[in-house]
Amino acid sequence: MRTLVRPTGFSARYRERTRFGYWDAVTVHMFVDESERGCYLLAAALIPVPQLQKARTLLRGLCLPGERRLHFKMEKDSRRRFIISRLVAAGFHVRVYFGKGPSEAVRGVLLEQVVADAIDLGVRRLILDSRDPGGNARDRSRLARTPVREHDLMYEHLPSSSEPGTWIADAVAWCHGAGGDWRRRVDPLVEHVFDAGVIQ
Repeated sequence: MRTLVRPTGFSARYRERTRFGYWDAVTVHMFVDESERGCYLLAAALIPVPQLQKARTLLRGLCLPGERRLHFKMEKDSRRRFIISRLVAAGFHVRVYFGKGPSEAVRGVLLEQVVADAIDLGVRRLILDSRDPGGNARDRSRLARTPVREHDLMYEHLPSSSEPGTWIADAVAWCHGAGGDWRRRVDPLVEHVFDAGVIQ
């Protein structure tokens, strides 16, 4: 496994401000969505609670009339470029995790790393984009084997239409998986990349 970290991202600022007490009382939420294109990939967006309302308002404002959510796979390229530009301008912070192998096996390994990072960053709520009932149950089983309870890390599955925070993760996951110019466009948002390698 190899981890690529950009030290000037959210985690660096979080630790720096925590050291001086600024972030001591601030709770952070993490929003996770997946993409699968040549590898299995999770993206996790980090939003401090005081910024949640502003972030949700921005994201809902990017929806077209009649849209209940942003879904990058279904957007036209011109819309994708516009949405990315707004996300970058807003200064969101996202972590990317990927690996190759059977989807569920890779997802399990990536979820364990997501939890480890969430605990390290002081995240108190982890929101996963809801899958089918079987998929959600497998996630819960895997998460139950991580130290979520010892660290009071709450987690839940929510449909993407009800939680705009997952739309950031969806956009970054899609673009990172697409590679090329799309990955370059979201690069300012990505502070950390974790490569799990090949999972059997």
